[in-house]
Amino acid sequence: MSDKETIIEFPSRFPIKIMGPRHDDFSQTIFELVRVHAADLTAEDIELRVSSGGNYISLTVTVTAISQAQLDAIYRAVTAHPMVKYVL
Repeated sequence: MSDKETIIEFPSRFPIKIMGPRHDDFSQTIFELVRVHAADLTAEDIELRVSSGGNYISLTVTVTAISQAQLDAIYRAVTAHPMVKYVL
């Protein structure tokens, strides 16, 4: 497989898990960051979970990915944000 090939078929519904400390603006901030690269993203595409201790938030953002470049752009934008601790 060359560097340009991918194992994902596009378009595809693709879940991205994003974790960070519990903060009032976390969900909205992540929504806005991802929506720059996935214009069809809606609130229904985001699943929120709070950690058992209540200190962290985990978001599963499911995007309709149209290319590897789009996914890469989303990952770069999200991982660069200071509120984000992990992205899977």
